[in-house]
Amino acid sequence: MTYRIGHGEDIHALVEGRKLVLGGVTIPFEKGLLGHSDADVVYHALSDALLGAIAGGDIGQLFPTNDPEYDDLDSSIIVKKCFSLVKDKGYKIGNVDISIAAEKPHLMKYLGEMRKNIAELLETSIENVSLKAMTNEGFDAVGEGKAIRATAIALIEKE
Repeated sequence: MTYRIGHGEDIHALVEGRKLVLGGVTIPFEKGLLGHSDADVVYHALSDALLGAIAGGDIGQLFPTNDPEYDDLDSSIIVKKCFSLVKDKGYKIGNVDISIAAEKPHLMKYLGEMRKNIAELLETSIENVSLKAMTNEGFDAVGEGKAIRATAIALIEKE
């Protein structure tokens, strides 16, 4: 098969006492995301999309939440591992498209740095990385400012 597509999604609660990391960027905010690792929903959704494209399960299978080895893990390590599995199967990135839903903080000024980080991790051009930020217009936990969610789609192609 020449092309394969994967989808990933992640959501974490916003809590006090944690730093907010999205797309590998630490964002100044009074709350951060609760999770076993650094809880970077952008990297987690991307990682699951990469695994989905190769029918490789999900990140919970590779990095179990009940394993203390992964406490406060930098999620770039998760992306690197998932991308290495993609490369092992003879694929490279076609493109990725990621959406972040957060009521606050406003993320627009951080998107460029996030795109750069993602492109570097995926060994691809920044033109192959689409990243969008939106609000949830007050609906659900995201809209109420209680959580941040990311969704990702990854297109991979045979080398």
